[in-house]
Amino acid sequence: MALLECKNLKLAYEGRTIVEDLSFKVERGDYLCIVGENGSGKTTLMKALLGLKNPSGGEIIFGDGLKATEIGYLPQQSDTQRDFPATVREVVLSGCLGKRGLFPFYKKEDRELAEENMKKMDISELSERCYRELSGGQQQRVLLARALCAAKELLLLDEPVSGLDPKVSAELYSVVSELREKHKMTVIMVSHDIYAALKYSTHVLHIGHTPLFFGKTEDYLSSGSGRLFDASKIGEVSENE
Repeated sequence: MALLECKNLKLAYEGRTIVEDLSFKVERGDYLCIVGENGSGKTTLMKALLGLKNPSGGEIIFGDGLKATEIGYLPQQSDTQRDFPATVREVVLSGCLGKRGLFPFYKKEDRELAEENMKKMDISELSERCYRELSGGQQQRVLLARALCAAKELLLLDEPVSGLDPKVSAELYSVVSELREKHKMTVIMVSHDIYAALKYSTHVLHIGHTPLFFGKTEDYLSSGSGRLFDASKIGEVSENE
């Protein structure tokens, strides 16, 4: 059974239908990039997968008992969130709150998990630093560690490199790929960076005004949507790293 499946999904925003008849599957180990024009419904889809928004139609099915509270989520950051006055350890540890339910206290295993995920993100030495004093790239690593504390095996990332310079963006893409390859995480990422998406992803979902596409990344390039992009630039992403 697929880790996640959407069947004939219909999504609305402010009373207007923006996505309909959307069907796709995500298997364990997939790296799915969701691309499309502004306002095409990418973030709305993410919220539906997280259970934060009810679909107008269709259904979302999780495999093997996976729950929405067991999905790691890295949202787009607002200026207010970037200025959050907490230590790195406190921010990472807060990723365990969804597992605690009505018991709002951390256990020993929560603290151990936070330490483990800070090590994965190479931010252990920042644990007592104030989050708002960090660089944009460091903050994203902290939020990834936080998302890993919540994740059973699925990570949802909404524009994780937004506002970052090319070097830091390339580093973050590399970290996410390592999480998938070494730590067996399944990844769903919303991205405007189509060339990086094509370099790292195994599958692409293109929603919006152009013809909808879902399939393997290599097949996307020959689709109606994919032919709009210059395939040679995918190699340039690798060279710039």
